[in-house]
Amino acid sequence: MFRNALGKTLRFLGYTVQYGCIAHCAFEYLGGIVVCSGPSMEPTIQSSDIVFSENLSRHFYSIRKGDIVIVKSPTDPKSNICKRVIGLEGDKVCTSNPSDFLKTHSFVPKGHVWLEGDNLRNSTDSRCYGPVPYGLIRGRICFKNTESLMLQKAP
Repeated sequence: MFRNALGKTLRFLGYTVQYGCIAHCAFEYLGGIVVCSGPSMEPTIQSSDIVFSENLSRHFYSIRKGDIVIVKSPTDPKSNICKRVIGLEGDKVCTSNPSDFLKTHSFVPKGHVWLEGDNLRNSTDSRCYGPVPYGLIRGRICFKNTESLMLQKAP
């Protein structure tokens, strides 16, 4: 009787570990669902929009200019940010704010990307903290759920 219970318990633990490993690999390498918050990507992505992030692009170094990415925040590693890729390594980018009279430019260093929010006047991005290491990219936004917008507009 004890052997039977021990066997069932060990089998259950084995299945739990296996499914946990599968779930971890799916979220780490395939992607996941992200709820965005904050005004920095408006009007493209509104606060509380639901998006799907795929993670294969970062593993195969196929992030391109114009992609919207989820990145570990360079200033707060516990949080993620959503920004648009403006420049890749070697690109010349404008490092000043849109309201600045004199425009300054810089080159993106090797292994880094330049990120900016679509709402330039209300975005903390590479103009504040500089180029972001490629290794901080968590995934690329490939799908935005439009139903969340319809549900908000319904009376």
